[in-house]
Amino acid sequence: MEESLVLVLIFTLVGITSALSFYGDSVSFLPLQKNSDGTFEVSFYHRQNGRSSCQEQSSLTCESGVCTSFDQSSVLQTDQDNTGQGRWCQSEQLTTATVSTNKYLSLRNSSCCWLSNIEGTTNWTSYAELDLGIRSDSNTLNHCPVTTTVSSLRVPQNCFSSMHLLAYDPDGDEVRCSFSPNATIPANFALNEVGCTLTSTGQVSTGVHVFELILEDFPTQNITLTYTDGTSAFLEAFEFSTPLCKVKLQFAVEILPPIPSCEAGHVQPMFLSITPSHGEILHATVNQTLEINIQAQAHHSIINDFQVSGPENMTKVFTYGISGKADVTLSWTPQQSDLSRVVPLCFTAETNDTQSEMRCVAVIVNQASVSQGKVSVECLANKMSVLIDKASIPGIDVNFLQLRDPSCSLMSNETYIMGSISFSTCGTKLEDKGDFIAFINEIHSFELPSTIITRRKRIKIDFSCLFPKTISISTYYSLHNSDYIFTESNFGSFGYTFDIFVNDSFTTVVDPSAYPVQVELMQMIYMGIQAQSDLPKVTLFVDSCKATPDDNPNNPLHYDLIKNGCNQDETLTIYQPNQTTFNFGVGAFKFTGNYNEVYITCTVILCQTGDPFSRCSQGCLKNPTRRRRRAVGMETDRHDITQGPLQIVQQAVPNAAVNDNRSVMKKGDLSATVKSPPENPSPVVQVTKSSGEGWNIKEMICTNISATVFASAFLMSVVVMAVIVRYFRRQRKAEDQKALIANSGM
Repeated sequence: MEESLVLVLIFTLVGITSALSFYGDSVSFLPLQKNSDGTFEVSFYHRQNGRSSCQEQSSLTCESGVCTSFDQSSVLQTDQDNTGQGRWCQSEQLTTATVSTNKYLSLRNSSCCWLSNIEGTTNWTSYAELDLGIRSDSNTLNHCPVTTTVSSLRVPQNCFSSMHLLAYDPDGDEVRCSFSPNATIPANFALNEVGCTLTSTGQVSTGVHVFELILEDFPTQNITLTYTDGTSAFLEAFEFSTPLCKVKLQFAVEILPPIPSCEAGHVQPMFLSITPSHGEILHATVNQTLEINIQAQAHHSIINDFQVSGPENMTKVFTYGISGKADVTLSWTPQQSDLSRVVPLCFTAETNDTQSEMRCVAVIVNQASVSQGKVSVECLANKMSVLIDKASIPGIDVNFLQLRDPSCSLMSNETYIMGSISFSTCGTKLEDKGDFIAFINEIHSFELPSTIITRRKRIKIDFSCLFPKTISISTYYSLHNSDYIFTESNFGSFGYTFDIFVNDSFTTVVDPSAYPVQVELMQMIYMGIQAQSDLPKVTLFVDSCKATPDDNPNNPLHYDLIKNGCNQDETLTIYQPNQTTFNFGVGAFKFTGNYNEVYITCTVILCQTGDPFSRCSQGCLKNPTRRRRRAVGMETDRHDITQGPLQIVQQAVPNAAVNDNRSVMKKGDLSATVKSPPENPSPVVQVTKSSGEGWNIKEMICTNISATVFASAFLMSVVVMAVIVRYFRRQRKAEDQKALIANSGM
């Protein structure tokens, strides 16, 4: 009886454990097909995230009985935890349905149970809804947005600020993300609907949070949808009340305890430049192996795996590198059944304690290789120039080529196709490549909306410029930084110079060979900051300047010259001749103690001129109440630039005149001045000579002794005389009293 009870308990616990294994899911559709009998063939891949074994996957079913057939493939596990602990896994299943309805199709499935979470959510529902009308702009059925996530997302509490999700639409429609209407929204989380980015609005609590999102697509131009029954519907561009498709995305995020540093590449892995950018579009060819190389680095932890959400039969080869690096090569060979499929692919780099950001790309499967062409790219300060050899892309009509933004034009001659593209226009995207910032664009072929057939080859030419995140050019001495170059979205590449000038005309820079610059206390030092940018309307703002005794700007021993845009030093004088120059003068000083050098670090910002909400327009903030969120595109991040060292030269202190190692003072000299030198807080008497014969030290000492003896004798004589006077006064008083008594007796 007891043994039976134990077995029942064991099976009950196993059942509960397996039930609490839902980590989320996603649905991605193949291109819909219209059959000759008026029915539709709808095929979709359902990915489901869980724990331990994911091969027992629930399936979506048609609502309202509109599916006449429903064929499902085997469930294949695509990735799993490599620790042997069964912490996470992912599976994928292909379903093909024949649909009899002619307007809308809904797919749904509900079950239990979410993994244990802060919100207490248990039941989950997968959902998708499709419009089956033929679009007037492409003469095809609509393509639904493509999205997915990895199985297990983990972020330290103090490092969560935003999480970018994949929201790609093959038709180029506008994709909007929103929380599912009936879902519980975790506290202090918000969703950017346009960018499909999950953000924090305050401190998020540790533990597991579950998210249920809806992705919808809307046309960017007016279109008409035509249905098999002859009816039609008109959709206005950017009218967000009637989506073409709805797809639900579900995932869980575990908020971990805080870690010492959120710097990318420190404890949390950071993707390096070889890694595809988030949102990048990759192309694969039927029966040809696609390889994707991913590299990450974490200097203070060990990367032990890469978590991948990808198609079935994708393999990964993991290798360790040096200096905390690790690589993985993903390989996948699409089959004929994958033709025209848009495959979502997400990945993270894993350590025992945390993981990198999640990046996602979309892979488009083509019948034959997309022509790449022979291209050369020149990267300039704020733009890139591309040159394509026409001979490398035979049969391509330049009139059917365009950049990401079709409003930007290309030029051509008999030999080349040419384009000059700004980093902030023409659809150029900025991507963080870990150790680099990348500006990415593409040239691709297109067809007219009215085209039914085509005989032109498809072409897609990707080109980009990579810039190191920060370049510091050090020359002559220590950390004397003369140039800083940064790259940011909407500002391209911009730089600052920070120099020391010889005077307040700010025309002649102190020669670098003179570093460290030697100055005396209270000597005026003239320094200038100049911003360089190819953007025509920018304003330089110096938010703070502080001095430190060494080259560490975070040294707790510091002195503020400017703080929150406000002057803090009484000797500080500011000269600002234009919007991109900031010159100032300050009286030289030194830190008390055994410090002879001073470094100046200033925090600078570039803003778009005329923006009333930028930090530049706010000026001095004497009582900043809270940290201000910068406006995207209106101003740059704060950047620190350092100048120095200034080396304090001790001034010659005027000492007493020396003659044969003896102090000499002339007779009749009564003048003496007191001065406190910087290195000696005790006053030093400075004696000034006058004409006449000098006394030696012995004579001075003897004279002082004689004067003391004389003064003592004089005081003693005064005391003796006072005693004698008092004595005689008493005697006289006594005699007067005797005489008075005698007279009264008479």
